[in-house]
Amino acid sequence: MGAPTPRLSGTLGAGSIVFMVVAAAAPLTVIAGAVPLGIGAGNGAAFPAMFVLCAVVLAFFAVGFCAMSPHVPDAGAFFTYIRAGLGRPLGLGAAFLALATYAAVQAAVFGYVGAALDELVTSFGGPSLPWWGWTFLLMALVAVLGYRHIELSSRVLGVLLVAEIAVVLVLDAVVVGSGGGPEGLSTAFLQPTQIGSGAVGIAVMFAIASFIGFEATAVFRDEARDPDRTIPRATYLALAVVGVFYALSTWALVSAWGDGAVVSEAATNPGTLLTSTVTTWLGPVAGHVVGILLVTSIFAAILSFHNVAARYWYALGGNRALPEACARTHARHGSPHVASLSQSGLSFVIIAVCVVAGLDPVAQVFAWAAGVATLGLLVLMVVTCLAVLVFFARTGADRRVWHTRVAPTLGLVGLGVCLVLTIANFPTLIGGSTGLAVVLGGVLALVTVLGIVVALVRREAPPTPAVRNPSSDPTSEKELA
Repeated sequence: MGAPTPRLSGTLGAGSIVFMVVAAAAPLTVIAGAVPLGIGAGNGAAFPAMFVLCAVVLAFFAVGFCAMSPHVPDAGAFFTYIRAGLGRPLGLGAAFLALATYAAVQAAVFGYVGAALDELVTSFGGPSLPWWGWTFLLMALVAVLGYRHIELSSRVLGVLLVAEIAVVLVLDAVVVGSGGGPEGLSTAFLQPTQIGSGAVGIAVMFAIASFIGFEATAVFRDEARDPDRTIPRATYLALAVVGVFYALSTWALVSAWGDGAVVSEAATNPGTLLTSTVTTWLGPVAGHVVGILLVTSIFAAILSFHNVAARYWYALGGNRALPEACARTHARHGSPHVASLSQSGLSFVIIAVCVVAGLDPVAQVFAWAAGVATLGLLVLMVVTCLAVLVFFARTGADRRVWHTRVAPTLGLVGLGVCLVLTIANFPTLIGGSTGLAVVLGGVLALVTVLGIVVALVRREAPPTPAVRNPSSDPTSEKELA
């Protein structure tokens, strides 16, 4: 064997990590896409309350997640937590499930962005390309950025994220400052009868799906400065930023139309609810700006999830569950370049299969893949809550009752309810086909079983004298100089 492969390293602070995981949540895309569906098909004008409820449930999850973070020194998020709590076979099963989940997220947004970008370019008089032409162009750009150091991706995501959040906050300020639309500021989200009306299960499903990405803070552990403090801070901050932004912006959107009118508009024209609202309240130029930022929001989500998925490839390579080459880091960029290229290759194959099959980029690629991702993420979080409870009960590494027992249990119950509701409404989430729901759910199950089998037949990599992470070891800079 050659010299040990250096670990990923860096000096990412909580702010940089928050930018990446909030960008993964694609806040503008959520307001433009998931919110109209939650209003029109869910519980109507009370939908803002679902973001608050889901944020509370995820906060319980985050308490146990962060309490366990110092005891799980390796990057890998769900994989390392579940391995530490429930054993290596289930840990690798979760890792393979996470790879499939994040691959599904990327497939969903790659399909959507191809169609959205073609519509945007042609609206300004540009050339029209097949949706997959734009998708493959953006895929190449993501591959280049993912190949280089993580700080470059962080800076790109930071600029895009600030722009997309700013335009929605301006709309929020104008609507709220004006006292709302014809019915004034909505109070439906404060009324229990309104919150429980309509299809609550569908509302919960769209709300919880909107938070996908916030849990990825732990994936960047090796590249964080003082990770034992940075990761918990980034996790709580990302959850707070996303939760408040979603609830506030959805409330403003409802208030701009009125409780009855917004439900009708969201059910009839869900794809244009945000842009038409912005055009009405801020003018046509702002409407065009939102159209542009919607595309950049989706691109930011793609890039962020690419970085997360690449670090799963990297962690699995280091554990011999995947070829050990995946655990190599680039000599100059310090990036997991082999893992990044592997993720790019997987995305290319998935989209190529969709193109050959003639699937519609939005109605099929986006809808199916987003449904798979939502289901996969909920399973991972439920099992992670269980792993946290088992880990602390077995090791006694932390005696704080709230952090190690109460909050994780509340998170387990809350996420379990969300999972049951998602499974019950899964056919709706992917377009209404029960047979397709069974097939896609079966794919996730098979991938998980594959990970368990790999764990049983392949030995774990022995500890290696890897070069220490200079971001967490003050002596390593001199040693590496």
